[in-house]
Amino acid sequence: AVAGALRARVAPLFEFVTPMPYVDLQQLLDEANAAGQFYYDKGTDLADLSDDVIAVVTEHMRGRSSPLSVALFYPLGGAFSDVGEDETAFGGTRTPHYSLVMVGAALDPEVLAAERAWVRSFWTALQPLAGGIGSYINLMAEFEPDRVRASYGPTKYARLARIKSKDDPRNVFHHNANIKPAEA
Repeated sequence: AVAGALRARVAPLFEFVTPMPYVDLQQLLDEANAAGQFYYDKGTDLADLSDDVIAVVTEHMRGRSSPLSVALFYPLGGAFSDVGEDETAFGGTRTPHYSLVMVGAALDPEVLAAERAWVRSFWTALQPLAGGIGSYINLMAEFEPDRVRASYGPTKYARLARIKSKDDPRNVFHHNANIKPAEA
């Protein structure tokens, strides 16, 4: 749909847009996430890219120790926003917004310690401008229970906890962004 809208406005001189298998899409980031490297990431949601957000990003990008560390912005809107808030288990709002993931990456553990501090400082500086402490659940390296709850929101989290109490009442599957089974 987006490519079609662009083509309708300006005739392309050449084009690289083509369908691709989902596995190929998943592998696009493999090289940048090579085995043997060390990573720490943390995400947050932003309503827009205001001047204040840009100022925090600009300031913090200068503070990283590793050239491998990045900040990735994901615009969430369009078809994403066409789905109702409670129609999926996907956490967060369906209102158009940006998801930002800050990734500290290093070739050795000593540098990773500095990058972890950089990511945490960056995330903390963005919180006054963010939509809360939650984020896309896959953008969490640490699964703090309050952030997991915030990522889904109270209604969706309660529904998932009820499902968990039915399908995994002993909480066997808890080595992830755990949702504890609802109390009976």
